Amino acid sequence: MYAVVRIRGGFKLRPEIENTLKMLRLHSVNHCIILDETPNYTGMIKKVKDYIAWGNVDADTLTDLIKLRGRFTGGEKLTQEYMDDCGLGTIEDFAKAVYNGDAKLTDIPNLKPLFRLHPPRKGHKGIKRTVTEGGEIGFHEDIGALLKKMR
Repeated sequence: MYAVVRIRGGFKLRPEIENTLKMLRLHSVNHCIILDETPNYTGMIKKVKDYIAWGNVDADTLTDLIKLRGRFTGGEKLTQEYMDDCGLGTIEDFAKAVYNGDAKLTDIPNLKPLFRLHPPRKGHKGIKRTVTEGGEIGFHEDIGALLKKMR
């Protein structure tokens, strides 16, 4: 399971890259989505690799992301009371079920498919360089560290 974060803006993008970012629902900078590891999504990620940061997400990071940044279509926060009303258990148990593949984020009605994050605390290392060059763009072994900075 991948966590994908848009790092760079979209000034003068090629149309195919802009369309791919729209299909991934990454319309703005600092938006994050959770994707399954399928060949289709992997190809889309490789196409827009110069504008995003991505990596394998772990269960604890997914729990924090859902708990802190989960929003409904009206902008209301996801609460434990709503989870109890839906009969889905606690947010931690639901996040572990999503991580294991037993549930999906769409099981919660009206939950937005993306997470809006803050800009990272103490800034990015660089938005024009890859991770191997000391920047932020590309595949992160530990995407949780970046997501924690952007909580």
